[in-house]
Amino acid sequence: MNLSLSDIVPPLRWTAPSQVEPIASDPGLPDAWWQAIPLDRACAAVGIERVVSRLVDLTTACWGHLALGDILPLLRFTNPQESLQTPGPREAVQQLFADVIGRLLETEPAEEPSGAPVAPALPERPIPEIIDEVFARLDDRQRAIARDRLYAEQRVTLDELAQRFSVTRERIRQIERDLRDHVESWLTSPEAGPLTAHLTWLRGRLGSAVPADDLAAAVPWHRAELATLGIPTWRFLRTLLTGYDQVDGWLVAGGADELREKTRQLFADGPRPLGEAVSLVAQLGIREDVAERWLAAVPHLRVLEGHVVPWPRSVNDKAEAVLAVAGTALSPEEIQSRIGEDYSLVGIRNQLTADDRFLRLDRNKYGLRRWGGEEYLGIREMITREIERAGGEASVSTIVSSLTSRYEVSESSVRAYAGGPGFERTQRGWIRVAGQEQAEPYQPRRDVSMTRRCFRSRDGRWWHRVDVNPEHLRGSGSPLPTGFAAHLGMAPGGQLTASTPSGEVVISWHNQPTMGSIRPVLAGYNASEGDHVFLTVSDGGELLTRFLPAATPGLAALNRALHLIGYTAPVASEAEGLRLIGARIGLPEGAAREEIMARLRDRGDRDILNFLDS
Repeated sequence: MNLSLSDIVPPLRWTAPSQVEPIASDPGLPDAWWQAIPLDRACAAVGIERVVSRLVDLTTACWGHLALGDILPLLRFTNPQESLQTPGPREAVQQLFADVIGRLLETEPAEEPSGAPVAPALPERPIPEIIDEVFARLDDRQRAIARDRLYAEQRVTLDELAQRFSVTRERIRQIERDLRDHVESWLTSPEAGPLTAHLTWLRGRLGSAVPADDLAAAVPWHRAELATLGIPTWRFLRTLLTGYDQVDGWLVAGGADELREKTRQLFADGPRPLGEAVSLVAQLGIREDVAERWLAAVPHLRVLEGHVVPWPRSVNDKAEAVLAVAGTALSPEEIQSRIGEDYSLVGIRNQLTADDRFLRLDRNKYGLRRWGGEEYLGIREMITREIERAGGEASVSTIVSSLTSRYEVSESSVRAYAGGPGFERTQRGWIRVAGQEQAEPYQPRRDVSMTRRCFRSRDGRWWHRVDVNPEHLRGSGSPLPTGFAAHLGMAPGGQLTASTPSGEVVISWHNQPTMGSIRPVLAGYNASEGDHVFLTVSDGGELLTRFLPAATPGLAALNRALHLIGYTAPVASEAEGLRLIGARIGLPEGAAREEIMARLRDRGDRDILNFLDS
């Protein structure tokens, strides 16, 4: 016998040696024995039972998703029903494999006496010619139905064929069934031997998933045209590859959804280096040369900078994956670039600030909180922290040196903040935190829940709605409600500086709270008069914004009211809409319609009231 185990077990030829070696190695056999020595010699050395046991180990560990007939194609002839099933209990698989290999060794012919006649070899012919013989015996109508119906890329309908040949649809269907039976019967004949052997090899080459165009490119003659049908040979072969589905440009053995889910589960714990990922999916029967393309095609996975990462729908999860692969803090701009999808920079910045998974590590850099590190809180807060570490006072030069060496802040900015409100000089010229004259925070006449155009989001933040007008677009400052300014921690005479990607926005309180120009923010959104911007200030001193274009004409009155609180999704009923409005203006769950309308009147939200009254 001159057959090795890998000659009769196709998956051994495409499974990575690094996976086969630890499972199949045997101290009684040479290295890579499954391809290095004939099967009969391996069985003679350690026994059939041990050889079969190694094959069953490989089946369990690497090929559990394949049909038994794809692992050991000889089963299709000895045990046709069992060959269609995936591996079951170990004992049953061991018995099946042992029977087949035992019968194969028994049929090995004895050495022929010298001078005995040798049967003449069949002449070698191209397989397309062998296939053509099957259809050469058919009439023109049968060949037309085979070409345009059974093996067509765009199948002709039964009605069209019935009209063409002046017969009924049922007659066309019957001819179609007869053609299938004709081909299946021929495949069991000796004449089809070269083709069935090629199909066995082909299944091993394709593996459990392969780009569909790989079938045509597997061997040159796959693209040769069948003279009888006028179609490429690979299209005929495709119909013989039972068990394969074509999905999104891939040929997949078994269920595509199941294989995709198994692939995703390999990365449930986070990013993996690409080389490791390729080895992992090879365990699912995917060839290493197409593994990267498969990984890129599986929904909710992405190949990113030499890693395979879970890629869920939310921008927060994608930002976490980007940072996990980078292993270092990145700016929102860098995260946006690496995500590479249609997410706004402002939206990404807001999510980085609001999600506890992320930690601001520098003026414009974010990392993962699980990495640890000191949170950057803004220049004023970092100066306060330096003073506290120094025991209550510190020299400006020491603070400048410490902060500029650790963060992307300029010396002039640190000195400006150190000389501003909140700090005072000591006798030796150092600075300390200024004494707080007010023992309690400023209490406005109306708190934020009673303040017009202020709304609470689900995370508990209060946002103020700015209705964009020509003054905003020209760059003018604008007043802020007292209740909202007090909510931000301000008091009369105070000042708050909020950072944005395009610069700082100063909120000051003299006669009344006033916000400086937000023109760069509006320009970033390409905002127009009538649009809305909801804004607030984070604990770290960032100006957070959410943009909402003006409502479209013809929107229902209830939806117009919801639009003004920043809610744009459809609602099932007026009661649901009122519940949302009540929650956004600070009322408890279950507030009555009259209570909601009264709160809106007290706040001065006449625009929302007008839509609800209509």
